[in-house]
Amino acid sequence: MQRGVNTMRRTPRDPANDAIPPGLRIGAAFAWRLLVIGAAIGGVLALAWVLSEVVVPFLIGVILAALLVPLSAFLQRHHCPKWLAIIVAWIVLLGVIAGLASLVTERVLNEIPTLQKQVAGVGDQLKSLLATHPFGLDAAKVSRYMSELGQWLQSHASDVGLRAAAAGLRIMHMLEGIFIIIFVILFAMIDGAEIWAWVTRLFPSRARARLDFAGHAGWHTLSAFARVQIFVAAIDAVGNGVGAWLLGVPLATPIAVIVFFGALVPILGSIVAGAAAVLIAFLFNGLDHALIMLGVVLLVNQLEGNVLHPFLTGGVVKVHPLGVVVGVIAGASVGGVAGAFLAVPVIATANAMINAAADYSSGAGAHHASVPNDSTATP
Repeated sequence: MQRGVNTMRRTPRDPANDAIPPGLRIGAAFAWRLLVIGAAIGGVLALAWVLSEVVVPFLIGVILAALLVPLSAFLQRHHCPKWLAIIVAWIVLLGVIAGLASLVTERVLNEIPTLQKQVAGVGDQLKSLLATHPFGLDAAKVSRYMSELGQWLQSHASDVGLRAAAAGLRIMHMLEGIFIIIFVILFAMIDGAEIWAWVTRLFPSRARARLDFAGHAGWHTLSAFARVQIFVAAIDAVGNGVGAWLLGVPLATPIAVIVFFGALVPILGSIVAGAAAVLIAFLFNGLDHALIMLGVVLLVNQLEGNVLHPFLTGGVVKVHPLGVVVGVIAGASVGGVAGAFLAVPVIATANAMINAAADYSSGAGAHHASVPNDSTATP
């Protein structure tokens, strides 16, 4: 009997390939794949930049929905009708915003008489400072500069009008963004699960289970991050606000509110907001109180950076602090304040989704499918 013949054909080896070191071949394989990934990310960012007036409000709405959808789900699990749970969640959101606005307005109105006196004193100090070396600006020079400024405004009245029109256009875009945020939050609470199911059906059937698993992981991370960041921002606001109040710095409550919203941008936001608090203390209370306020700001930032973020944010975001800082700076350079605010939640959510997709298995997907939607699930 004839012995079996190996039918496998060997591809002739190319001498040119043999001359290429294995390390170079591996590096080239990684290089072109990284270029493709970079081009895809660049394309997504370019599209987001072109559609920023829609993308930014949409992402802000998703983040706010990550706070309100769990509240609505919690109320529904406790036998509250869905429509009533949605209304209660909206009342909570609007109540917080209105409460902060009314609190700041009330404190500013109460401190106006004190501020007028202190502003007059600050003005006198500023004039004395400007009159000294190296500024050398006496009253006559200041009057001359003010006259020149008035003449410049008259000669550039058309430019000022165009800028005012551009400001009006920006206000219109802002109102459009607010409507987008409202609709995103509303539909996320009403029919978020069906919207996500529709998104997964846009992909091939073999990828849907993995995508759904990754999406739920990303939503869980985003919801947890939003709650933790609100808590950290509140701690920062209370610490800086109490410090300003004890020092007798005017506008202590508005300072706390500024710090709260600034601290929503991890790490760098609280630093910038704290610098504003130090500046207010310097202008109205002098250098000594400003230095003490600086110490308070540094103490609160140390508490945030060494205690709150490692134990709270670190377990949720699972991104190295260096990555957080670089992401915030990159987001600010690309999208300004909105980019800085959105950078970390986008990075954290993308990181969770990528890791979940990599770790996905059919058993994990089946277990996930058997778990009902709750506060940590995709809306």
